[in-house]
This record gives sequence, structure tokens and C-alpha cells, in this order.
Amino acid sequence: MRNAWFLTVLILFLSCHTVKKMPFPGERKGITGSEFYKKAAAFKWAARDSLVIEEVLAGNIPAFFREFIPVQLQHRDSVSGKIITAICYVAPDYLCLGSAEDWARVNITPYAAQRIADSFHCFLPTRKIVDEIYNAARIKPEPVPLFAYRDSTPTMWQHHLIIEGQRKGRSGLIAGIKKDVVISGKLNKEGKPDRVAIYGWHKPDGTPIQPLYTGHIYWWVDYSQGIRLIYRKIKVDGAWMDYTTILNDPRLRPLLCNEPDCSYFRYPVQ
Repeated sequence: MRNAWFLTVLILFLSCHTVKKMPFPGERKGITGSEFYKKAAAFKWAARDSLVIEEVLAGNIPAFFREFIPVQLQHRDSVSGKIITAICYVAPDYLCLGSAEDWARVNITPYAAQRIADSFHCFLPTRKIVDEIYNAARIKPEPVPLFAYRDSTPTMWQHHLIIEGQRKGRSGLIAGIKKDVVISGKLNKEGKPDRVAIYGWHKPDGTPIQPLYTGHIYWWVDYSQGIRLIYRKIKVDGAWMDYTTILNDPRLRPLLCNEPDCSYFRYPVQ
């Protein structure tokens, strides 16, 4: 009976939270997704980063990406026993650019991703948030690994097309299609400030292909890495709080992070 009551309250709670329209720059017609991949076909990471930053910060973002989806987070306070509930708002897909008719996911370094996140009042997810997004996702395609020319721009385009073939035009929160670039205390604890932390790419049973990993230098980007933006204001028990305030609070920190060290909040920006 108690479980049924809790489920009813949870459903009502979530029903009160709709998408959040993000204050992105006004839609600007720029290069389309397919045009981006033609233009960047021979680009290495630095040139690809620059082009993505230029287009995205100018507002060349498809309309669907401007509405962030609510995802519930919760944690039982070990002292009071109270369940603390929060709502975070997450991008419906990985970072992309282009028009509604012709858009594409783009792969960039964490430094470029941080610049975009800062500009849009967002942050990059933790390992726990990646798991929660997968649990909440409406669309969960089977991961499709590729093995040749993993860091080439054409392979990134090929992977985007594969995902679109799996998505089949369905709309809603999608997950399990990329390894997320995440913030992780491992980057501090292991003395690896010039590395990138990646995690995720969940199988249908919920198991991530990629455990939390910090072995790649920051500029290593391949087709499988994606950038998920999270709005930096989290609604905790009905009150808005900045994600850094939550991560600095021992009582609230488990809402966002399940690592021993949660002290790494953002990547540097070049």
C-alpha cells in the first residue's frame, strides 16, 4: 500500500514538470548537418572544435534541442532518513547543429564543450546523471561500435546516420548511443588535469560499455564520444540551486554524484 502511494505521488510530481525552453541564441540559419560534415571532412580536432563553437554559439541549433527534458534525481539523507528529491533538465540528445530538416550530432573536445556549456548556463554530466538519463530515456537504441578510423570526421558522420536509422523518426529523450564526456573527481585524484573522462554507452540491459575512464588526452575525440548539456540550475525539493552548490554540500552531493571524489566541476576553457 505504501509503495502504491509513493508511486502515485511520484507520477503526480513528475507530471508537474514539463520541458524547459532554454535561453539559447535565436535560431540562425547556418550550415546544415550534412554541410558541416562535408566542410569538416578532412578536419582534425582543433579545426572541428572551432567550427562547432562558431555555429552553435551563433544559434545554429535545431528547434528540438532547445527544449530540455526533466529527469528526476533522489537520495535518502543518511542522517534524517528523508528522501531528497530533485529535478534536473537535460538536453534531449547529444550536442548537434543544423536545421530541423538537416541536423547532425557533433563530436568535440571537453574544452570546447565546456565553452559551449558555460555560454548556455549548463554543465557536463556526472557518471550518476548519465545513468539517470538512460533510465529516464524514451528511446534506447542498441549501441553500434565502429572500428576503423575512429577519430575521423567521416566516421562521426557515419555513426550519426546509423543512430538516425535506429531512431526511425521517434522523438523524445534518447540515450545509450554515445559515451558521455563527464566531469569526474578522478581527474583531480589521479593528477590528470589534461585528460578527458568518459562513461556510458549503455547496452539494452542498462550495463555501460564504457566504465568511467580517464586514459585519453583531452584532445582525443572519436565517433563514440558525445556531449550532453545539463542546465546548471537544479530544483531541489522545489528550490532552485546551482549544481556547484549541490556538489559542495555533503548532504546534497549524492543527488548528482556517486563517486568518492566529486570535486571536479568543470573542464578548463582554451
